[in-house]
Amino acid sequence: MSHCALCNSEDATAYEVSPRPDTVMLCQTCRTGLEEGPTDGPHWQCLNEAIWSTEPAVQVLAYRLLKGLPEAPWARDVLDIAYLEPDVLSWAEAGLANEDAEDAIVHVDCNGAVLAAGDTVTLIKDLAVKGAGFTAKRGTAVRKIALVPDNAAQIEGRVEGQRIVILTQFVKKA
Repeated sequence: MSHCALCNSEDATAYEVSPRPDTVMLCQTCRTGLEEGPTDGPHWQCLNEAIWSTEPAVQVLAYRLLKGLPEAPWARDVLDIAYLEPDVLSWAEAGLANEDAEDAIVHVDCNGAVLAAGDTVTLIKDLAVKGAGFTAKRGTAVRKIALVPDNAAQIEGRVEGQRIVILTQFVKKA
């Protein structure tokens, strides 16, 4: 009996990790999440471990599922700390690129430079952070930003240990 490479449940079947011919054993729940998009729930906590797999194809699938959970703070946190080799990351992104390519939201900084997830930006203005009780100072570098998927005017990043939403008009790409 084969086990799912992501969640370790039984009754797994082979799944091809496009665009390469590599195959991974997946249960029906994980397969459905990849094909139709995951919805946040306890099942996906398995991705905390799967992203660190020694098997590149498993890392690719875990990355794609985590990217499919932008509303889940825990998933964004896992993506923030995860490291994929450059060739594995490009493989993972290649599988995401063909989805929703025509209606993709483009995030740009104050100078019109296109921002990407993982970029480093610098604040161009002091920003009062509501609810956190501090001011993010001009010149502060915000590393490994996340893009808010449904709003081109917002990004997320960590400032003084707090995850905050920042308007793109107040940042410039570093």
